[in-house]
Amino acid sequence: MTAAAAEGEQAPDPHPTDRPVATLILVDVAEGSRVWGYSRFVVGRFDRSSIAGLRFFKVLGSGHEGGFGLRPSPTRQGLFCVFDNAAAADTFIEGHPLVERYRDHAREFFSVSLHTYSCRGSWSGLSLPPITTTPLQGPIAALTRASIKPAQATAFWRKAPSAQADLAHAEGCLLATGLGEAPLLRQATFSLWAGVDDMDRYARTGAHLDAIKAAHRHGFFSESMFARFVPVGMRGVYKGRVYG
Repeated sequence: MTAAAAEGEQAPDPHPTDRPVATLILVDVAEGSRVWGYSRFVVGRFDRSSIAGLRFFKVLGSGHEGGFGLRPSPTRQGLFCVFDNAAAADTFIEGHPLVERYRDHAREFFSVSLHTYSCRGSWSGLSLPPITTTPLQGPIAALTRASIKPAQATAFWRKAPSAQADLAHAEGCLLATGLGEAPLLRQATFSLWAGVDDMDRYARTGAHLDAIKAAHRHGFFSESMFARFVPVGMRGVYKGRVYG
């Protein structure tokens, strides 16, 4: 299930100086740097102390080949952060030593700043205020994050594969990857779309719609966040595709 289920249509202020701005880094760790990659999950959370303007920080794993299944990837991972404003986010992405370490150890590296377009729910208590309310044109990104209730995990994972298979082949989907804080129960999906119509077409049809209805009907989640963003400054390589 993806953040394409989020509702509301808002677009970014070109100068969002006083609103939180998120960043996402996706990497495929190089063969010779796997020990460093594994260490991120143990000590990575302590890296946050030297990052100016940071208010939220999550080191994330990924599924096999950057997918959505239960089998973890030994090399693909992500870093999701939220900053006080766009200036702090840009400073981090453009040259913070932590970002440089990710670049140095990565076979593939992708980064993007995310200006909130709509947000429903929360992630570890954090919700993101939209930057503005004017109509959106152009690319859009989506993030879903959910804490799955242990008693509902089997039912969730029965629904997830068909929705995620549809996502991989959806018209207008430029990037899709599975992410997670912990196996099985704390999962996220990030996707990048050519436009909001493409996202809505996927979100409101087929297996994804069935999965969303089941999640609401059966109460799969103890906490969830469905957010849409305008991607700003995206660049790099992920799953063999060049961005920016």
